Amino acid sequence: MSVVLLVGLGVFLYVKFWYVYSDGVNEGDINYFQREGFIFKTYEGKMIQTGYNSKNTSSTIQSNEFKFSVEDERIAQQINNASGKQIKLHWKRYLGTLPWRGNSQFVVDSIFSTRGAQQFDDPFDAQLPPDVE
Repeated sequence: MSVVLLVGLGVFLYVKFWYVYSDGVNEGDINYFQREGFIFKTYEGKMIQTGYNSKNTSSTIQSNEFKFSVEDERIAQQINNASGKQIKLHWKRYLGTLPWRGNSQFVVDSIFSTRGAQQFDDPFDAQLPPDVE
């Protein structure tokens, strides 16, 4: 009986904390990226993903937030260096969080690409006509 309980507990802990439930790629702009924690210092970030909202008829553009954690110091440095650019991140999703892995179920393990931020014309930077006297 106790062996069955121990095996069951082991399987539960493995699936909850170490089994990769899903993985994927998200692309967007980094909203914030910081190192935080009292005992276990982890990198936490939020990405803003813009796109079109086909379900909402009152607005056509929406943004989604993607919160993620980073374990690897090298990946964290690459994200810091890509500040102000669009970035494509590969992540693994776990069903539970561990304090040394970060606060999010989504853990970034690689960067696919970065590209310059999209430039928009700022109407306030336009040349104003000279004063007419």
